[in-house]
Amino acid sequence: MRKTTIALTGLTLATALTLAGCGQAPEESAGPSASAPGASDFKACLVSDAGGWDDKSFNQSAKEGLDRAVADLGVQSATAESKADSDYAPNVESMVQQGCQLTIGVGFLLEQAIEDAAKANTDVEFGLLDSTFSDESFNPITIDNAKPLVFNTAEAAYLAGYVAAGTTKTGTVATFGGQEIPSVTVFMDGFVDGVARYNKDSGKDVKVLGWDKAAQNGSFTGNFDDQAAGQTLTEGFIAQKADIIMPVAGPVGLGAAAAAEKAGDTYIIGVDSDWYESTEYGDIVITSVLKEIDAAVYDTVKAASSGSFSNAPYVGTLSNGGVGIAPFHDFDAQVPADVKTAVESIQQEIIDGTTTVESQNSPQQ
Repeated sequence: MRKTTIALTGLTLATALTLAGCGQAPEESAGPSASAPGASDFKACLVSDAGGWDDKSFNQSAKEGLDRAVADLGVQSATAESKADSDYAPNVESMVQQGCQLTIGVGFLLEQAIEDAAKANTDVEFGLLDSTFSDESFNPITIDNAKPLVFNTAEAAYLAGYVAAGTTKTGTVATFGGQEIPSVTVFMDGFVDGVARYNKDSGKDVKVLGWDKAAQNGSFTGNFDDQAAGQTLTEGFIAQKADIIMPVAGPVGLGAAAAAEKAGDTYIIGVDSDWYESTEYGDIVITSVLKEIDAAVYDTVKAASSGSFSNAPYVGTLSNGGVGIAPFHDFDAQVPADVKTAVESIQQEIIDGTTTVESQNSPQQ
């Protein structure tokens, strides 16, 4: 049986894509023009997970990074949008068959497909967002021509937890995940610890629903697709008086936002991208925990296209700008001034190393 990876997170030829159940046929771009200054013969490619390019989150951010590389660097590109897990291997293989010199898989679910393709095509370079590589026993492995792109989101989520605890009116906040995997629970660990830091600093007792960091268990919808499940879970949190909720569940989080909007007095902390900008729920989004996925994709394409590809993991942190929190936008006046000042100080503490955000789910640097 193939392993199902839990490492740090949501096959055949291109002609197979026309068969029933396969992903959308790859889209191709040749950059600004074949004769444009800086135009390149380098071809960078991207394969989505089942969330698709318009997920307002993870895949969309990755696609924006590739599009920027096409515009700025003049590289060629191709993409394949997966509709189901069974599409991952065929879509990755289709990129190889199209002559992609770099193929990046979006999300931990593509780990096996990227690993298999990298081992079978040692003259091609690969990247994997939100996951490292592991063997059948989940022991970490290194692949010469494959680069993990991972993010220590616990650091940014710590700041978001502090903001949530300092802004809640009910004294109860919540978080939940799509699937119980390290790239999800690392957010939840940081969020819980950020609330705890606020409680320590202020002498308050803000409660967190949905995640017990010590026990490493909590609330999950079991997937990243079912928005109705996210809405139902959020309605349960609202019934328990939670008024700020951080869903770590890709498109499922939009269901949480719908429930919060309906409640009228409940607010959201987004993840991956700035939800104020990327979703229709900006008026209830206090802030977002950012993974600079677009920058990670862009930088990897830039390095590979210039002959500087390395298989060393990219780990996004507060220090290198790979993670962060979004502006407060419409909530700038509602987040207390002392909370904003404290968050700025804590962020610098984390960057300086005087405060360490600990999570067993953080990627190794």
